[in-house]
Order: sequence, then C-alpha cells, then structure tokens
Amino acid sequence: MAVPAAFFALFFVYPVAAIVTRGLRVDGQWRLGRIGDVLTDPAVLDILWFTGWQAAASTVLTLAVALPGAYVFARFAFPGKRLLRAVVTVPFVLPTVVAGSAFLALLGHGGLLDSLWGVRLDTSVWAILLAHVFFNYAVVVRTVGGLWAQLDPRQEEAARVLGASRLAAWRRVTLPALAPAVAAAALMVFLFTFTSFGVIQILGGPRYATLEVAIYRETAQLLDLPTAAVLTLVQFAAVAAVLALHAWTVRRREGALKLVAPEQTARRPQGAAQWALLWGVLAVVALLILLPLAVLVERSLDAPGGYGLDYYRALQSVADSGGTFFVAPMDAVWNSLRYAAVATVFAVVVGGLAAAALTRKAGRLVRGFDALLMLPLGTSAVTVGFGFLIALDEPPLDLRASWILVPLAQALVGVPFVVRTMLPVLRAVDHRLREAAAVLGASPLRAWREVDLPLVGRALGVAAGFAFAVSLGEFGATVFIARPDHPTLPVAVARFLGRAGQLNYGQAMALSTILMLVCAGSLLVLERIRTDRSGEF
Repeated sequence: MAVPAAFFALFFVYPVAAIVTRGLRVDGQWRLGRIGDVLTDPAVLDILWFTGWQAAASTVLTLAVALPGAYVFARFAFPGKRLLRAVVTVPFVLPTVVAGSAFLALLGHGGLLDSLWGVRLDTSVWAILLAHVFFNYAVVVRTVGGLWAQLDPRQEEAARVLGASRLAAWRRVTLPALAPAVAAAALMVFLFTFTSFGVIQILGGPRYATLEVAIYRETAQLLDLPTAAVLTLVQFAAVAAVLALHAWTVRRREGALKLVAPEQTARRPQGAAQWALLWGVLAVVALLILLPLAVLVERSLDAPGGYGLDYYRALQSVADSGGTFFVAPMDAVWNSLRYAAVATVFAVVVGGLAAAALTRKAGRLVRGFDALLMLPLGTSAVTVGFGFLIALDEPPLDLRASWILVPLAQALVGVPFVVRTMLPVLRAVDHRLREAAAVLGASPLRAWREVDLPLVGRALGVAAGFAFAVSLGEFGATVFIARPDHPTLPVAVARFLGRAGQLNYGQAMALSTILMLVCAGSLLVLERIRTDRSGEF
C-alpha cells in the first residue's frame, strides 16, 4: 500500500486540498460561513438534485443496454469480434465536447431525427441519457464481460442437471459470481455521469447543470473560488457516500471463483434465441456507437470544395492553425501517444500494487484506501487541474514546467480503472492455491508469479488498455497543465472548437477522427493478445 498511498497523497490529496484551502481561507482567515450560504441556495440544491438523479438514471439505463452486450462478447464467438470490441471502447476516450457535438448533429436542429421524423431531443434529459450510455457502454462490456468470459459454464450446467431452469441457474450461480464486477461497473458509470461536464454543457443547454458544470462556471468564468470550493466539498461528500455504500454491499458478496481461459467459454451462437440476441446487440452497437462515430468521420471529410482530405492536410502546417498553436497540430498525436504510454506505466504499477494489497484480509483502513482510489473519478477535473498549478510550484515538487505533469494527471484517472478491473479477478483467486505453493517452497514473489499472474494476466492487459485509452482522451485536467508547444489531442480539438470558422471546425473533426482511429488501433492490438490453455498472459 505504500507506493499507491504516497502517489495519491502527493498528486491528488495535496493539490485538491491546496485549492480548497485557497478558496475558503481569505487573508489568513477561514470563511466557513460561505458553506452555509452556498448550501442554502435553492439554485445549488436544484443542481445537486439534478446531478444525482440523472447519474442514477444513466447508470440504470447503461446497465440495461450494455449487460446483454457483455454476455455476447463474453460467451459468443463470431467474425469481427475483436474489431467490434475495440470499436465500442472508442467513445469512452473521445473528448466530451466532440462526442456531444456529434450527438447534437444527430438529435438537434437539422439532425438525423429532425430530418427524418421532425423530432428534436437536444436540450432534453433523453439526449443527455443517451449520450451517457454512448460513453459508458464499454465500461460495462469490458469490466463485466472480462470476468464473465472466465467463469466456468459447467457450474451453471451442473445446476441445470440438478433440475434448475435456465433462468434459475443463471440467477443462483452466475449472477452472484458477477455481482462484484457489475457493482464495480455501475460505480464507475455513476461517478462519470455524476461529474459529467461536456455532455451537459452541449446537450443540456442553459436549462441543466451538474455540480461539475457549476464548479467550472464559478472557477473559470466568475473566478469565485469560495463557492467553487464549497461545491467541490459537496461533490466529495456525495462521492464518498456512494463509495461507502458500494464497499458495504459488494464486500459481502465476493468470494473465490473457478476461472478458466476465455477461449474455453466462447461458442458460436446456437438456436434462434441466441442468434436474435447477437443481432440485437449488433443493432444497438450500430445505432448507439457506430452512427455518432460515423458523423465525426463524415464531417472531417466534408470540405468546402467537396469531400476530401483538405482538413487533414491543414493539420501539417502551423500557419493553417490560425495562430492556435506554436507547432503543427499533427504534433499533438505524438504528444498524446508519449504521454499516454508513460501514464499507463504509472497507472498499472500504482493500481496493480493497490489491487494486490486490497485482496488481502483487511479492516477499515484498507477499505477507506479503496474508496480513496476511486475519488479521482468523482472529483472535478477543474479542481485537480488548478490544484496542480497551485500546489506543485515549489521545490522539491516544482513540476509546472516539467512534461511529467501531464502523465501524472492522466494516471490519476487511469488508476481506478486498473484497480476496478483487476480487483474482482484477484479476489476470485482461491487463496488455497497460494498456500499450496508456499507449502511446496515457493516464495511470496514466486507464488504470485506462478499462481496469480497466470489467472489475472488477461485482466492486467485489459486494465492497461483501459488506462492507455483513458489517458489518450483525458481533457479536464490536461487542458490547464499541457504546455502550449506540447498540446495533446483532446486539448487541440477543444482549441479548434473554441475558434470560429469552418476550417477550425473541420480540423477539430479531423483530429477527433485521428484520436478515434489511434484508440481503436491500440485496443485492437490488445484484443489480439491471447492466453494459452493455462491462462498465462
């Protein structure tokens, strides 16, 4: 626990505490009365209510839509499965402003629904909920599906032999085994939708605002740090309550499971019902995932002179960026890849150590540490970004001019994914296997290498892929700390979208398409990694 605890203390707790203190402590005196003023404001209460219920509704809807997909990807073998699994993960790493704009083109004025049936869903809750499902579909598919693919189907078949119906066998055998992974996926979806910013800003209009949007307005637009600090504390309290509830409910349902190699569980669909389920999931993926992504590609090619690569060629020149960058916008691609690779190393090391520590028997201290690891997902990215600038400005932690600051911020978001992806699988490993290895003379390190690693190798690969993909698309904190001569892809896209003109918009769509293709390519490489019969990575 030492390395993860030190990492979070230095690069999360310290920066966030610094900016909250700056907001509540004015001229050397604490202004705690501001807390009561903000919490009694009816407008703030309305924002808090909307933030909570839309996050809960988004989580339920995402689970309902994505769990059938998790089953299909885990248990069915069909052509193009690897490619499709990589494609459904792409929306999760796209900057929210880009995906929000794509959904606005589909659901807003002049969009697809408006053109075909005269229906508009922009500035409505339904547009927000659908966009949240678009973003978080992959979280459920990969988190739940990763464990589902390794559950031994013979356990459910044994229940069928003993007289249980198909539904009863699934409910009493498979569902309890999946409960920790489902709860982990639901937790991540809730935290991401609870702190939603770009989707609400674009699709919700002035009518809807989450706590994240309110914090941004108070900090970046109104420069009201005291109010922003109070809202940040409210967000902390809400996220801590959710994490405590999650720990209390899931801890009772985790246990050792019999895991097998994923190749042993995937079968070609059999019967009309399974084929109907497969085609139904493919239809959902086509409408919910592929259609918005296709809009991005179409807009990146729709130049004034006709369809072509004009916007992509403009990315090669500094002059064509209209003074937006000090370097050619295409350099953002290589910057993002380098930053994401370093951030992935940080996230896998810190998250892997934390997950290993959390699998051991522990009391309240370790359970509290588990909750701390998830807090970055429920913390305002604006708060983290400003906190880095305020706190990490003096020796020995004067990192403002260092390139390492960006991967550190990205790793904060990647670590929770590593922990939540690896933890259910690590806890499912039968501790008697480790004990048997120890009895046979294996050291703790060799027991981990010979027992745990072969069983959790795939989960480790999925965790690394998630960390890399999330780092590629991280925007909230990076926009405040990325150097002007080393922009990342999401920062470059946001800068182009913030400037008027068709050329700027077209280049933003071109960079978004490149980001989408880079992410899909990296995830496709990950999907090609296979395990042998023992499950060794």
